[in-house]
Amino acid sequence: MTHLFVDISSHGFGHLAQTAPVLNALSASRPLQLTIRSGLTKDQLSRRIDQPFTHLHAASDFGFVMHDALRVDLASSAQRYQAAYANWPARVEQEAALLAALQPSLILSNISPLPLAGAAKAGIPCMAMCSLNWADLFAHYFAAAPWAATIHAAMLHAYASAQLFLRFTPGMPMPALSNLAIIGPVSTAGKVTREEIAQRLDLPLNKRWLLLAMGGIAHRLPVEEWPHIEETQYLVPADWGVSRSDCSTYDDSRLPFSDLLPKVDAVLTKPGYGTFAEAACCGLPVLYLRRPDWPEEPNLIEWLHANTRVSELTAEQAATGELGRLLHSLWRQPAPVPPQPTGIAEALLHINRALDTNVTIAP
Repeated sequence: MTHLFVDISSHGFGHLAQTAPVLNALSASRPLQLTIRSGLTKDQLSRRIDQPFTHLHAASDFGFVMHDALRVDLASSAQRYQAAYANWPARVEQEAALLAALQPSLILSNISPLPLAGAAKAGIPCMAMCSLNWADLFAHYFAAAPWAATIHAAMLHAYASAQLFLRFTPGMPMPALSNLAIIGPVSTAGKVTREEIAQRLDLPLNKRWLLLAMGGIAHRLPVEEWPHIEETQYLVPADWGVSRSDCSTYDDSRLPFSDLLPKVDAVLTKPGYGTFAEAACCGLPVLYLRRPDWPEEPNLIEWLHANTRVSELTAEQAATGELGRLLHSLWRQPAPVPPQPTGIAEALLHINRALDTNVTIAP
């Protein structure tokens, strides 16, 4: 049986949102033994991944330390990177030993460099898969630092050692990687009806639902201060503790986010692959708050504007909740033809080819 080792970054939920549909399609195409390493819990992973798997609860990367969902903590991130790469050769040796003991047929990383470097050391085929890579983001923030060049080179070398880097659309250009294969969007359609959601979450069916979803990194909006919007129900994370008649709450234990998102009437979010791609692929209007100086953001926003009804939200509007005019304007606009999540089938083709041939693939 094919044994796939998958490493999923826990920097938010977008990496899981990208990876899970591909794993579900792969497990439907062939018998599969699946080992997943992630800092996300097994429950969080299982809400999106249908196939049974062995879970190694550990994070091999951290991406960046965040003040909140919109702001990077650069000082803490710099310290974490210097600590993580101070003993990089020893970490790669340990990773290679771990992977060799597990004996996977293929290693898939979204998008930690460590399992790719370990796979290369152990002689195990490997692929990267994501809309971004940490090396390019690291260079954006730290290229001028005197300590950064060695770390950046190690990250790039790890990504370049993969047979392929499957880069989802929308995504960063990644000009430094010659093993890039650009593929389409990835998205999950959802499995439950609007009526079922209304029943589970006690939502009024005769109102429009505005979902507030800032991703897997804490960022609370001051919903208590916002005005009521006619015929609209706010849908907010349960852990925000909001209590008002036009607010309902959600959490993954009652309903997976991938089932909820396609059935709401609009979403307020930050630029991030998972919510942007899934919203566009199901024709959902989007309000977004910018992430200052996040290098992936321009690519995501440009693609979103080309593929769905969308409006930028200012920090002042997010603070005051003056959303009604923007929402009604979006709802009046004709919906464009949604993009198709072709990246799932394209990724599946590349992964199956690697598993069947076990040789280096050309993009």
